[in-house]
Amino acid sequence: MQFVTIQPIVARPDLPIITDEEAAALARATVNLFRAWGLSDAEARILLGDMAQRTWARWKVGDIGRIDRDLRARMSILMGIHKALRYLFAEPARGYAWIRTPNAAFEGHSALDVMMRGEITDLIDLRSYLDAERGGW
Repeated sequence: MQFVTIQPIVARPDLPIITDEEAAALARATVNLFRAWGLSDAEARILLGDMAQRTWARWKVGDIGRIDRDLRARMSILMGIHKALRYLFAEPARGYAWIRTPNAAFEGHSALDVMMRGEITDLIDLRSYLDAERGGW
């Protein structure tokens, strides 16, 4: 039996691929963002797709290992959320606090409550909401 190597097809060739160096920079930025948001280790790990506790502990001290596609996508979306909040709030502290503030748009839940459901689609939905609020559509 002969095996054939199948080349992956890029679903969105218009979007650039996140390099390993960019992924490591994203990881460092994500650690800093989570500090600004005041997240617990458990909250941070859920937002990163149920990251292992030991991996998160290594990230916090700057030991970033291999980062898979899902994690790269999650971090990219989280940075988009951060960017949208920086556009919406002139004072960064207000944007950081907004993450935990109950919001009528989320039936009285906070943005963090929405994100803590743990699905990547929850992060995408929040980013889409913020983009629409700032007129990004």
